[in-house]
Amino acid sequence: MGSEGSRVVVPRNFRLLEELERGEKGIGDGTVSYGMDDADDVYMRSWTGTIIGPPNTVHEGRIYQLKLFCDKDYPDNPPTVRFQTRINMTCVNQETGMVEPSQFPMLANWQREYTMEDILTQLKKEMMSPQNRKLAQPPEALEGIRRIKELNISCLILEGDSKVVVDWLKTEYNGLWNFNNEEEQFLWLGREIEIQ
Repeated sequence: MGSEGSRVVVPRNFRLLEELERGEKGIGDGTVSYGMDDADDVYMRSWTGTIIGPPNTVHEGRIYQLKLFCDKDYPDNPPTVRFQTRINMTCVNQETGMVEPSQFPMLANWQREYTMEDILTQLKKEMMSPQNRKLAQPPEALEGIRRIKELNISCLILEGDSKVVVDWLKTEYNGLWNFNNEEEQFLWLGREIEIQ
């Protein structure tokens, strides 16, 4: 017989399987989702999360991708959380995209009952907070250039409206970005990409 007040500790892999099942079924209104990166990873460490920016904020309509890494001590300790999409938030390191536990109370005060869904939902709420809802965000065009570089693409063939936008950017980029030298970063990142 068990004593009153004792609790059952769910093993790590069972817990992660529960989270995987919940993530696959979908969460709430669909603006937050997550899943495993590699179905063959028996330790279930690497996960990808997505947050669709909340309405009435500078994040509205933007799609943010995150990496969550659940080490072998999860859920006793929190996963590491890193935005892959550039974002300007008070709890995110601007250089690395890491969510800083010291600036994000859920990670700083981690409890075993918290889940990856809780983290993503709380980050979405953080986007709506007064200190983050109006912060200037990195331009999305720069994200596209970064992704092209990550994929080692050296030549783009654009047609239709895309070509018009790129031609406009090539001639009218002056003054488009004033966020952390985005103009210089755009030119530097795009210098090796031929656009036809």
